[in-house]
Amino acid sequence: MELQVDGATVFCATGGQDFDTALPTTLFIHGASFDRTVWKLQSRYFAWHGSNVLAVDLPGHGRSGGAPLQSIEAMADWLTHVLDAAGVERAALVGHSMGGQVSLDCAGRHGARVRALAILGGALAIPVSAALMDPAAADDHVAFDLLNVWGYGRRAQLGVHRMPGLWMMRGGLRVMERAAKGVLYSDLAATNAYDGSTAAAAIKCPTLVVIGAKDLMTPARAGRAAKTKTVAISKRRKQLAIMIVPCCNFAFLSTREIWRSVVSSDPIVADPTKALKTSRPKNGNH
Repeated sequence: MELQVDGATVFCATGGQDFDTALPTTLFIHGASFDRTVWKLQSRYFAWHGSNVLAVDLPGHGRSGGAPLQSIEAMADWLTHVLDAAGVERAALVGHSMGGQVSLDCAGRHGARVRALAILGGALAIPVSAALMDPAAADDHVAFDLLNVWGYGRRAQLGVHRMPGLWMMRGGLRVMERAAKGVLYSDLAATNAYDGSTAAAAIKCPTLVVIGAKDLMTPARAGRAAKTKTVAISKRRKQLAIMIVPCCNFAFLSTREIWRSVVSSDPIVADPTKALKTSRPKNGNH
């Protein structure tokens, strides 16, 4: 599905279903140097269980035009422009890593547009070391290699997967390699500069934070910091849930058990039991 946003063409995956503005919408936001394809399983699940899906390519990523946006705040503002272009008033936001920061900022500053929030492998601040920033600035493949090693646990690095022939590390590497030159550095610089404390304190919607116990890039201690900044939300509305799961950063995108837990925790679907029973037409866009 293509939208015109800020003078550029934006591509969104819809999970194999036609977009229906009468249904609730879930907007998926990818991480640094990634694109919409990392959400292929999740977008299909939600699309076939009662929700519109917009798995976006951020500007300058995947099939979306325009230049990469230079700050998390600019990306968050851009999400509201995507919703405007799609004719959607409010959506649930699901963000991974950098996309988690974008979702957080959008929910904090544009709360009227966000009905629920899920952050996977994210944190209020994600400092990026020079060991990663320097090769990214030089468009050195070492930056991709480092992200890939840090993003997957030992089991994935050994190639163990339920589906024969599928190696998650190689798949993740290929997605990053598709990015244009300079995209990774731009994304990392935006992430490195962001502090989500103010946005987090302003969030009023139901929120789920999923933290990987073995995550090296956004460690559990960083994810837990979100709780100290948003404790007023949980006390006032009991709408903040924090899950710590036994995985690493990129595993959030591919582990079936984790996604079952996310769905059952339900800040995204009003009633998961009913959503599982929802049927839709069998035609649509990918």
